[in-house]
Parts: sequence; C-alpha cells; structure tokens
Amino acid sequence: MKAIMAVVLLTSLAFAQTAVSPRAAKVAEAAIQQIGVTLSYDPAYTQLAYPMGDVPLERGVCTDVIIRAFRKVGMDLQVLVHQDMLRAWLAYPKIWGLRRPDANIDHRRVANLEVFMQRQGKQLKLSTNGLDYLAGDVVTWTLPSGRLHIGIVTDRLEPQSQRPLVAHNIGAGTQLEDILFAYTLRMRFRFF
Repeated sequence: MKAIMAVVLLTSLAFAQTAVSPRAAKVAEAAIQQIGVTLSYDPAYTQLAYPMGDVPLERGVCTDVIIRAFRKVGMDLQVLVHQDMLRAWLAYPKIWGLRRPDANIDHRRVANLEVFMQRQGKQLKLSTNGLDYLAGDVVTWTLPSGRLHIGIVTDRLEPQSQRPLVAHNIGAGTQLEDILFAYTLRMRFRFF
C-alpha cells in the first residue's frame, strides 16, 4: 500500500510540476538565486531610481524577493504597481497615511502587492494540499504578530513532507524553507 501511495504521490507531483510555465519556473529559480546574496532584512525607507529601482542586493525585505524574481522575466513591479495605484488609488490600502502613490515604497508592501495581483485577476483559491502549489506561485501569510509576509513557491521539495519549499526573507536574508503551511495563509497568486 505504501508503494502504491508513493507512486500516486510522485505521479501527482510530476503532473502538477509539468503544468508550470517556463516563466513561472524562471521566477522560482530567480528567487532561489537570491539565497546567499540577500543576507539581511532591512525595511528602511529608501529613495529608489525609477524604473527598476532596488535597494542593494545584500539586503531587503520579503517583497524584494518577489520584485527581484519578477524582474528576471521582464516584469518591473515597481512600475506596474505605481501605474496601477495612479489609476486606482482608492483600491489600495491607506494604512501608511500616504496621500498619493510613492514609487519608492509602494511595491515593497505586501498589502499593496496583494491588491495589485488581485486586480490583475491572478488570485487562486487557497488549498491545504501542498501539491496544489506550483513553482512560481506567490503566497502571502499573516504572521502571529499580525504582520503580513510574502514568498515564492519553488519546485524544490521538503524530503519528508514532500511540500514545495518557499523562497522568502523573514529576517535572515533570502532563505528556502518548508513554510508553506507554517503561518496563516492569506492569498495565493499565479501570474504565469
């Protein structure tokens, strides 16, 4: 029975991973490549170039993992979020007290990325089955502190649970960890 279940699990995983588009795979790989490069967590407000503005690669926050990975497939979230906020300012959260969009920081906030991705029609239903999450999927969580967090699902698996590992930065630079179900899931998005 265990052998049959293993074959079913491997077959399901192989089927799910074949559905991953080349761009999604590239996004997941770009997130993994940040490991050992982005070494710290730094949420400081920084004046950025526009377009393609970035904080130094050795530091950043969880959203910077997403921003840098998406840029590898030609999507500059700094520009895309800023332009969408200019068009639909009222759709975005006002929890930071801003009166207008700020291209230096807006794309680096989880709540803004959630709204942007929802507005693009990329939101998927949440699932408690790790096999439903594909490389390149973007997931957000609510941490026990109430803060929001974001990461990118990869094609790498945790050997015991067979859950996909997630690339994220929660405080020690970009890491690849088995955290998909470690916190309260909020949203899941698939761009590709």
